[in-house]
Amino acid sequence: MAELEMGPSSRRRGRGARERILETSERLFREQGIGNTGMDQLSAEAQVSKRTVYQHFGGKNELVAEYLRRRDPDTMPEVFDRDDLSPRDRLLAAFDKPRSVPPNETTPLCPFIAAAVEIADPEDPGRRCAHDYKMSVATRFAETARQAGATDPERLGEQLALLLDGASARTRALDTETLPTAAAIAAILIDNALRDEESEAAGA
Repeated sequence: MAELEMGPSSRRRGRGARERILETSERLFREQGIGNTGMDQLSAEAQVSKRTVYQHFGGKNELVAEYLRRRDPDTMPEVFDRDDLSPRDRLLAAFDKPRSVPPNETTPLCPFIAAAVEIADPEDPGRRCAHDYKMSVATRFAETARQAGATDPERLGEQLALLLDGASARTRALDTETLPTAAAIAAILIDNALRDEESEAAGA
C-alpha cells in the first residue's frame, strides 16, 4: 500500500513528494533565483509540508545540489555524444541555441553559473556541484578537441568552455542572444588549433 502524506491543503497525496519538490524547485530557482526562493513557498507550491522537504533533502543546500545534479548529469550528451557529427562539428554544436528554447526567446543563463554566483560558500554542496560541472564541460571539450586533432586539446577545451560561459552571462546581461557571435569565435579558435596540428605534421 502506498505511503500517504498530508500536504498543506490537508489532502492526501501519494509517494510523488520528492519528485514534486524537485520539479517545483527547478521552476522556482529558474524563475526567481535560489536566494529568492524560500522553503515556505517551495513546500506550498510542491503541496508538501516543510517537514517532508527536510526529510527528503535535509535542507535547502542539499536540495539545490540535487537540483543541479539532475540538470545535466552526463554533461551535454546531446552535443558531445552525437555520432552524426565530426569532432570539429561537435565542438561547434555546443554553441547552437538549445532546441528547448523558443525561437523568440534568448538562451537562459546557465543554472550552474547562476548557482555559483548566488552561493558564496565554496564548500556549499551546490557550489561544489557547479564547480565540478564546469570542470566537466572543459574536460568534454578537451576530449573532443583531442579527437579532432588539436595540438593542445586541454588549452582549446578551456578556451571553448570559457567562451560558452561568457556567452551565457552576456546573453543574460544584455537580453540579446550572443551564441552566434560566440560560435564564430569558436570556429576561429578551433580551426587555428587544427591548423597548428597540420603545420606540425607537415614539418615533421
